[in-house]
Amino acid sequence: MRRRTLLHAAAGVAVPGFATPAQAQAGNPPVVSDAWPTRTIHLLVAYPPGGVSDETARALAQHMGTRLKVPVVVENRAGAGGLTALESLARAAPDGHTLAYCAISPLVFVPASTTVPTPEVAPVVSIMDTPVLVLAHPSFKPNDFAAMIAAARRAPGRLRWATSGNATVGHMVLAQVRAAARVDIIHVPYKGGGQQLTDAIGGQFELLSSNVASQQLQFVRQGKLKALAIGSPVRLPVLPDVPTLAELGFPDANLVSTFGLFAPRGVPEDRLRVINGVINEALRLPEIRSKILDVSNLPTGGSSADFAARIAKERDRALRVPAD
Repeated sequence: MRRRTLLHAAAGVAVPGFATPAQAQAGNPPVVSDAWPTRTIHLLVAYPPGGVSDETARALAQHMGTRLKVPVVVENRAGAGGLTALESLARAAPDGHTLAYCAISPLVFVPASTTVPTPEVAPVVSIMDTPVLVLAHPSFKPNDFAAMIAAARRAPGRLRWATSGNATVGHMVLAQVRAAARVDIIHVPYKGGGQQLTDAIGGQFELLSSNVASQQLQFVRQGKLKALAIGSPVRLPVLPDVPTLAELGFPDANLVSTFGLFAPRGVPEDRLRVINGVINEALRLPEIRSKILDVSNLPTGGSSADFAARIAKERDRALRVPAD
């Protein structure tokens, strides 16, 4: 898609979360009101059961339920890279009794790569950053990122790079690499990470980008996949020899998957402040922090204004680089 088309597609899309962003700052104790919540809170998780995201969301839900004194029920609404959950959220009543846990990818990359309307939701709080691995099948001869780029230049359109889907952060990593290196690498989009990993082990393509998780790290340790680079602020202690994309000269591709909590547009600001405070409180608990840190993810937190600004910054960057 040409850049002009991308900008035109995004011009009519409302900026998510900027109508009534809560301004609660990390560290401020949440003030729980007797007037809200009055019933069960439903937390829509944009991913299947199991895995880091689902486990983190369930730990946060448990803390919210204890703190707010109402049940918090987790409902997995996987599909379309997170759009399924966010679209359901956007249709929910704006009373704070329905929330969603999702990566920012649908709000960042969908406007940059498609004409699909972006769900109108409000960012409440950032929860964690997940590094993105660039992996290769062991049969792929280049053993480092520079050699991979050289191979792509020698054979334009021959290398295949799989991602967990269009408009995902892995897709944008590929787009930024292609634009910066001026190489022709074929994008192979999947509908999720599960089948993508199965096919990666089977050698169905040469390269893939995938969020860091226990299974991916295990495959690297077992030699079933090899790590060429990582999108991360720093190298991971579990993969000390794998350079970041910024180190390799691709700072715009040095992306992480950012996950957070969202609410429907129009939820009263005082309720958003309470939710923001409760989540920031949870992210300081050792048992929740360790659940995130043990799989090489980074707890974030902060104000909803900071979270909204992060989304806007990433979206503006995505709009500057055509995804395909």
